[in-house]
Formats: sequence, C-alpha cells, structure tokens
Amino acid sequence: MNIAIVCYPTFGGSGVVATELGIALSTKGHEIHFITYHQPVRLEALRHPNIHFHEVNVPDYPLFKYQPYELALSSRLLEVVKLHHVDVLHVHYAIPHAYAAYMAKKMLEDEGIHIPIVTTLHGTDITLVGSHPFYRAAVTFSINHSDRVTAVSESLKQDTLRLFEIKTQIDVIPNFIDVDKIEMAGMPCERSLLATKEEKILTHISNFRPLKRIMDVLHIFEKVAAQVPCKLMMVGEGPEKMKAVQYVEAKGLEDRVLFLGNSNEIDKILCFSDLFLLPSEQESFGLSALEAMAHGVPVISSDAGGISEVNKNGFSGYLSPIGDIATMSENAIKLLLDKELHSKFKKQAKAQASLFSLQKIIGKYEAIYSDAIASIQY
Repeated sequence: MNIAIVCYPTFGGSGVVATELGIALSTKGHEIHFITYHQPVRLEALRHPNIHFHEVNVPDYPLFKYQPYELALSSRLLEVVKLHHVDVLHVHYAIPHAYAAYMAKKMLEDEGIHIPIVTTLHGTDITLVGSHPFYRAAVTFSINHSDRVTAVSESLKQDTLRLFEIKTQIDVIPNFIDVDKIEMAGMPCERSLLATKEEKILTHISNFRPLKRIMDVLHIFEKVAAQVPCKLMMVGEGPEKMKAVQYVEAKGLEDRVLFLGNSNEIDKILCFSDLFLLPSEQESFGLSALEAMAHGVPVISSDAGGISEVNKNGFSGYLSPIGDIATMSENAIKLLLDKELHSKFKKQAKAQASLFSLQKIIGKYEAIYSDAIASIQY
C-alpha cells in the first residue's frame, strides 16, 4: 500500500507512535509518505527507500495574524496523493490533521480521486483541545467524516464517546513498543556515569505540561531520597520546567536532580533507570511508561486515564490515586529497598510490555487500512 501519514514531528507520544508505525510499515514493503511541517525527530538518522518526507510550507502573509496551516496542509496532501498515487491517508490527531485531510479529500473528489481517511485519536485532541467549545463542532465533524477511527486506549475511546456525538465506529488499537529492537540493542549500561553503585536512579519523561504534575515528581523524589540514596533524571521540555528548576535550586538538589532536556537517547536513559515516575492527572495511554517497562523499569504512576491499561498494579509497578504522593513514595521505597521484589517487578514489567509489541499491533493497522480502502464508494 501507498500510505500517507500526517503527524506532529515532535518528541510527543503521537509523533513518536506515528513515526515508528511508518518505519515498521516500510520494512514490510509499504510506501510511506510523512507529511508535516518538519522532518519527524525519529526519522532524522534513518534512510529507507520506502520512506519519503514531504514538508508543509506555510507562506508568511502579513495579512494573516495566524498563518493558515490547515490550508497549507490540505493543499500539500492533495499534491502528494496525486503525485504518488496514495491509497490511504492516516492522520494522527483530529485537529488540525483530520480536518485538513477532509478538505483535501473533497478537493480530490472534484478530480475524480477517492481516498479514505483513517484518524487516530491520541488524547489531547479530545480531552483538551477538542473539548473546548470553540473546537467541539470541528472535532466532531472531523471524526464523523473519517472513514475509520482508532483510539490508543479504551479509556480514550470512552472519553470521546462521552464528550462528542460520534456516529463513526471507534476501534481501539493501543500504542506499541518495538520490543525486538530493544532486545537486539544490548547496549552496555554504564550507570557509573550518573550515579554511584549505592545510588538508585529514578526517571521521569514528559513534555512538562501542567497535567504531568511535575512538582509531584519532585516531591515523590524528595520522600524517596530521605530513605534511599538516589538521583532523579528529568527528561523533556515544557512550560513547567522552569518552575521545577527553580524548586530544585531552592532546595539545593542540583547535584541530585538532572534536567536532560529533550533526547533521542531514551533507550540509553532507561537503561540506567531503576524506577519510572508518572504521576499525571491525565494520560490517554502512557507511552513513556510502556517504554520504561520494555526496558525492565517498574513504573510508579497515577491511576489516570489509560495508564491502568498499560501499567498493571502490583505486577509491572504500582497505581495510586492522582496526587497521592505519600502512597507513590511508599511504593517506590518498598521496591527500591527490596532487591528481590525489585528484580521480580523488572521481569514482570518486561512481560507486560511485550503485550504491546509492535509485531502484535502493526497487523491491526494494516487491516484498518485495507478495510478503509475497500469501503470507498466510487
């Protein structure tokens, strides 16, 4: 199949999933066309004959206060579909991508070209952007006019049905991890670069938005550090980072809390890690938790959204109510102080992650594409 993938090219979960999916599909012989405003970060070091990148350029017209990205994207989609005989559009995020795809689809129909749209909902497009009164109608329209719709968790599917008047069937296809690639990497884990032999390493990876509850991460670490020698790695960028940095400086924790920024070396970072912290107040899935588990890192998380579909309480880690810093800290300390229990959870975390192996998920998307293509009425 000739598949066009529209996504955000950033470090966020939706962009990572879309990029990894495209890479995996290309290895199976499909032609993949990424269409976005910048080359996706996980494509930068990759060269594959079946992968193509088409940049969306938005002309800078002084007339517009905000440049019309949706218009530029829909026009670019039309061009790529016609030039490369694309079979299906797979857009990640309802707004603006599904909306732009629908405009491209209608323009193509005027030229006698019929192409299906597969829309994958990732979370923020539904629970944050989509639920805003200004965008609700556009999100509803985009979902209902997609030929196939998928959601990354059952929790997100139910949120979507609760928040919008949806007429289209939503299939749950969870996020995934390339377990085989992690196993094959077999990289040496030089913990001594970051911590002493006695110190444990806690890790948090996110976009540092308020709903990630970054301060909870720091408070949990402080409680753990009072009983267990440890360090904390904070990976990512976002609006809450400066507040967190200032808190760390005020508490004199600069030598124990490391801010690593955005990174393409997540595998290496998780290789160092003993425990992963994700106390979010909202998660449609929890991809960072899945990545940690695939590296054998137990997860201490909130029981928010789709996290419980990924992190199994008492098996791959522990779940606690949102904001329950005390319980999260107690569970973290229990795991870190009990070597046998920690070792058991590490193995179980890997086992749980294997349920979301890329090899088990990719066929589900191929089936959705084939079904969408077959459903087009000429």
